[in-house]
Amino acid sequence: MVAQRQDAWTEEDDLILAEVTLRHIREGSTQLAAFEEVGQRLGRTPAACGFRWNSLVRKKYESAIQIAKAQRNQLKAKKQKRRSAVDNDRVQELSASGTNEELAQETHTSLPQTKQEERALSFDDVIRFLRQQKESYIKMKQVDQLLNQKDEEIKRLREENEQIKQELENIRQEYDTMNEDYQALMRIMERARKLAFLGDEEQDGRISFKMDKNGNLERVE
Repeated sequence: MVAQRQDAWTEEDDLILAEVTLRHIREGSTQLAAFEEVGQRLGRTPAACGFRWNSLVRKKYESAIQIAKAQRNQLKAKKQKRRSAVDNDRVQELSASGTNEELAQETHTSLPQTKQEERALSFDDVIRFLRQQKESYIKMKQVDQLLNQKDEEIKRLREENEQIKQELENIRQEYDTMNEDYQALMRIMERARKLAFLGDEEQDGRISFKMDKNGNLERVE
C-alpha cells in the first residue's frame, strides 16, 4: 500500500480552496487574497494554494467561476443602483430639513449592511452549487469506472471471439485434410476393385500388382 504524503491535498481541502476563491471572485476581491485566506485555514503558503488552484481545482469549477463573475457584476450593478436610490431619497429628505451633514453621514452608514445581506445570500447559493458539483463529480467517477469495466469486458469477449475463430479455422483445415485423404483412399479402393475384377477374368493367375509411392496400384506383367 502506497503511503500518503502528509502534505497531500484532500477533497475537503480542494473544496475549501474552491469555496473561498469563488467567494473572493464574486465579491470583487483578488485571488491572492483568497489564497492567503485559504493558506491560513489549511496551514499552507499562498503560493501552494495558488499552484493547486491553477493546476487542478480551477479546471473543475469553470462553470462556477463564470457564475461567480456574473454575480460580481450583478452585485456591483445593484450596489450602484441602490446607492443612487438611497442618495436620491436622502438628498430629497434631508434637503427639505436643511441638514446636509446628516445626509453625508446617513449615506455612508446605510450601505455596509445591505452589502453584507447580499453577500450572505449569494454565498449560500455558491456553497449549494459547490455541493452539487461535488455530487456530480462523484457520479461521473462512478460512471467512468463502469465504462472502464465494460471496455474490459468487451476486450475480453473480442479476444475470446478471435480464439474461437482460430479454432474453427484449424478444424476446417483438419477437415479439408481428412477429406482429401478420404477421397484418395476411395480412389485407391476403386482402382483395386477394378483391377481385381480384371484379375478374375484372367485364367492363368500370373497377373500381380504393386503400389507406387503415390498410393496408386499398378499391374505387374
